[in-house]
Amino acid sequence: MSGPTPADTPVPAPAGPLRRTPLFEFHRRHGAHFVPFSGWEMPLYYTSILAEHKAVREGVGLFDVSHMGLLSVDGGHAAELLARRTTANVPTLVPGQVRYTFLLESSGGIVDDLLVSRLDRGDELVRSHLVVPNAGRADEIEEILRQHRGPDTTIARWNDKVALLAVQGPRSRELLEREFGWDLGPLGFYRAAFFPGAAGAGPREGVLGLGFPDALSRSFLVSRTGYTGELGYEVFVPGASADAVAERIVAAGAPPIGLGARDTLRLEKGYLLSGQEFHRDHSPIEAGQDRFVDLNHEFVGKPRVAKEKAEGPAIRLVGIETSVTGAIPRHGTPVRAGGAAVAEATSGGQSPMLGKGIALAYLPSALAAPGTGVELEIRGREVPARVVKLPFVPAARSERS
Repeated sequence: MSGPTPADTPVPAPAGPLRRTPLFEFHRRHGAHFVPFSGWEMPLYYTSILAEHKAVREGVGLFDVSHMGLLSVDGGHAAELLARRTTANVPTLVPGQVRYTFLLESSGGIVDDLLVSRLDRGDELVRSHLVVPNAGRADEIEEILRQHRGPDTTIARWNDKVALLAVQGPRSRELLEREFGWDLGPLGFYRAAFFPGAAGAGPREGVLGLGFPDALSRSFLVSRTGYTGELGYEVFVPGASADAVAERIVAAGAPPIGLGARDTLRLEKGYLLSGQEFHRDHSPIEAGQDRFVDLNHEFVGKPRVAKEKAEGPAIRLVGIETSVTGAIPRHGTPVRAGGAAVAEATSGGQSPMLGKGIALAYLPSALAAPGTGVELEIRGREVPARVVKLPFVPAARSERS
């Protein structure tokens, strides 16, 4: 999902004042350095991007991702709407399941990647879903879903009432269980459940089905997905309570982390960034996201995706790394092969964990195999590099389990 590239120019803000999350004063108290990002005033870093990156890889950190879109999509045909507009076969989701998916144009190009969670218990006539798109696409995704919904489907936006805190790192489970008394063991990867949150909430609420966001007055919604490649949890809380909850998590040992480290963390894992790895110009198959495309249902953009999945795409998103000291690729860095320009890096930077320059780029399929030699044009000189298998940094055991 979204985060800025620290060395790049911040995303231009739309006309009008920047929006602020419920944690703006929290960020200011903790010394955040702010940047405009997709219409929001967000913390880029507090101490340094490198220190914050290492804190998450080695321990635990707290992100404010309340700028992401927060949409509820409920109704008798809500699942069918989401299935028609995404690459996920949403009616097959079980209560508490979360699915990473793509909303496409009719051409098959990616409009946005998003998370869809099923929040009803399974015994109601009405299906309830939480949809989380990127900040810069949230208004557009909401409008697309409204245009295609049936009369029995209700869509609501909750950014003004709900905050989203991401607690990420190998010590995230330990911290949350110690601080809140939760048992997170049964919460599998890409699952969500309500847990006691507010004072006097009592024992853990059953499985879901309490409604969103009304249930947050009694419980917190906790999901386990993440954008760092480490063990991590997302905690949905009432906006009015967010500052106190964030301070509680920081006091328990998770330093606040800005969007700069969020970007370097996701780049090391080869995760897509909206507006860089896709901007309506690439399909999920070109982006190497085949596993998130379910062809067992009809959806907008399916013909191109099905063709590419069967025949193979002409270009593929690959990882590129260089061991040349001081050579750091950036967004837009030219990639050359055989003396000719073949692509530009969609994302790039210095990997804090590997100590070398890394980049993502769409290369012709003939050049996409790991080990293929290419050159990066950095500061007017060609730097030797090679295609590598993603992720650059292997997935953490705690992320997969």
